[in-house]
Amino acid sequence: MSGPPSRELTRQERAAIRRLVTDLCANYDNRDKFCRSLDCPCYMLHKWWTGSFCRYFREAVLPVDPALESAITGEDTSLKQKTCPVCGRAYLPTTSQAYCSDSCRAFARRKSERERKRRIRQNQR
Repeated sequence: MSGPPSRELTRQERAAIRRLVTDLCANYDNRDKFCRSLDCPCYMLHKWWTGSFCRYFREAVLPVDPALESAITGEDTSLKQKTCPVCGRAYLPTTSQAYCSDSCRAFARRKSERERKRRIRQNQR
């Protein structure tokens, strides 16, 4: 992991990491409290220092919380984020994604279709 030198995590950062692991990590087994891929207790739950992180956690789970990601990695992740023009929510786009969800995309499409039809009707008069 590139970035700033290793440092101790704050209490809030540790709590956020534990919450992300238990809620979102696909490799974490809630019943046995084990990491399925390593077949041992998940070391991300008891992480006290920055430095090495579970690769799956770093690539798939950590981007869900951009503030935590930028605090831990030292990189400015706000540049990766976009704001949805419909609902105003911040999201991490995949490729050239313009809206945060399918419902926002459908809403924007309906709105643009209404405006287009309104212009056509006005020009016919």
